[in-house]
Amino acid sequence: MKSLQENMLEYKKQLAKGIIQKAYLGLMEYMTSLRNHFTNQYPDYSVPGSIYYGYMDMTYFSILPKSLKNRDLKIAVVFLHGTCRFEIWLSGKNKQVLAKYWKIFQENNWDKYKIVAPAKGIDSIVEHILVNNPDFGNLDGLTNQIDKGTLKFIQDIESFLSQAAAEHRA
Repeated sequence: MKSLQENMLEYKKQLAKGIIQKAYLGLMEYMTSLRNHFTNQYPDYSVPGSIYYGYMDMTYFSILPKSLKNRDLKIAVVFLHGTCRFEIWLSGKNKQVLAKYWKIFQENNWDKYKIVAPAKGIDSIVEHILVNNPDFGNLDGLTNQIDKGTLKFIQDIESFLSQAAAEHRA
């Protein structure tokens, strides 16, 4: 394992090339435009706060459809820097909400998307890859791909939760 000093020398060398800064700035501008897209296209969804820029591990923003917000759940559109892909996550307001809904998904044998086992540092209940190899040369197409995948994910989650609630009442 390299020392912090060795890592910082490499960091400085890479930054001197200027490419990382340009790519990062472009990505953050795209994430802002993507967040604005959801704000403008879907006024029924709350898109609160700002973008979480992260530590070059992940960058994300939240979307709160009313049906999920009422359950203290939220959707996160996530860019994972290490794998350079977009994912969508179902998350909760706090650890108690995460645990409650994780149990509901587990008990109902959900298999449409990946259920994430609760653990320290895990903030999602369900995760799905939206775009594995994003084409940043076609931002409109990328936005369309993310938009469609996000709406489908939300619809699937809402449908599942409605059905699970109905079965629980029966």
